[in-house]
Amino acid sequence: MNLKNLKNWELYDNDSKIKKEFEFEDFSHAVAFINKVADLAEEEDHHPNIYLYDYKKVRIELWTHKIRGLHKNDFILAAKIDEI
Repeated sequence: MNLKNLKNWELYDNDSKIKKEFEFEDFSHAVAFINKVADLAEEEDHHPNIYLYDYKKVRIELWTHKIRGLHKNDFILAAKIDEI
């Protein structure tokens, strides 16, 4: 699994992290998505940074804190987030 397998995820911060922006119909749909991502992150024991902005947009950032960079688990979680 790598970035080529993911749709609309992009590298940033000197290629040490990946992020993706999501836009929803309204605030409640954005928050519902955040809650699903949070549940998935708990199940996977891999926790992204999650930002809600402009009331209906969500940005997810992934990297492995322990190694301060990207690990295969970041790409696996990104793929699972895309399935939500």
